[in-house]
Amino acid sequence: MEFRALKYFLIAAKEESMTKAANRLGLTQPNLSRQINILERDIGKKLFTRSNYKIKLTSEGVLLKKRAEEIMDMVDKTRAEFKSSDNIIAGDIYIGTAETKAIDSIAKIIKDMQKDFPNIIYHIHSGNYADIIEKLDKGLIDFGVLIEPADLSLYDYIDIPTNEVWGILASRDSKIAKKKFIEKKDLIDLPIIAPKTLTRNNSTNNKFLQWFNDDIEKLNIVLTKNLVYSSIFMVKEGIGYSLTIIDINTKDICFIPLKPKLKPRINIVWKKNQIFSPASKIFLDKLYKKFLVND
Repeated sequence: MEFRALKYFLIAAKEESMTKAANRLGLTQPNLSRQINILERDIGKKLFTRSNYKIKLTSEGVLLKKRAEEIMDMVDKTRAEFKSSDNIIAGDIYIGTAETKAIDSIAKIIKDMQKDFPNIIYHIHSGNYADIIEKLDKGLIDFGVLIEPADLSLYDYIDIPTNEVWGILASRDSKIAKKKFIEKKDLIDLPIIAPKTLTRNNSTNNKFLQWFNDDIEKLNIVLTKNLVYSSIFMVKEGIGYSLTIIDINTKDICFIPLKPKLKPRINIVWKKNQIFSPASKIFLDKLYKKFLVND
């Protein structure tokens, strides 16, 4: 399987037309079709279903597209890591982050680095725990910002201090909107929109499960979510109350903290024994100085 063939395949998948893809690549349509046919023979699967006017990915084609995009991302990342010279630090730093105000601390480090290393480019990927871990394990990102509960056994990490607390987002016209805090007995009576990782992780590091003791099974979880943004609309429609650390207060939505107060543990992690590019190594040094030296 040639790297060039994967590039041709991705462009054909995007254009959904062999003719359009061939024009974009500067090839003839028969030449491109031949390259795709060779790729299909190498893999042993049909990648497209074809009609007179359009091509569509098969289920095998969808899988190859995902893997090919990951390969392209890795190639781009590797090329960027070789931009550094003895005199100029350049390249790219890839960071995956959960929804947390801790990103403010990362932003301050980036701002500080821009003064001395203006040729470094930063790439921020927002996602949930599973998204970030997958990209980290595949080498597609250098660092990941995770909110507990998280399995940190495979990673090196630094704690990021935060003043965030767990609470719920409620509609302002709901029956509990006037409450100053929410206790365990209140949660049991509510339809809950919960993060997917919150109740699935039974590790000893899951402070939420510890906070709830043995009553976690009593929660009425009506919906799970990956990111807070989508759950805001569910809350506005009265579908449920969203468990989160994101303090959002608008004319329609209010944040009510849990009582007793429950603070999340937030870490920035990287793979053990990871070989860093010069740019990423500088970023890591800045992390240590900011969060460990100051402790």
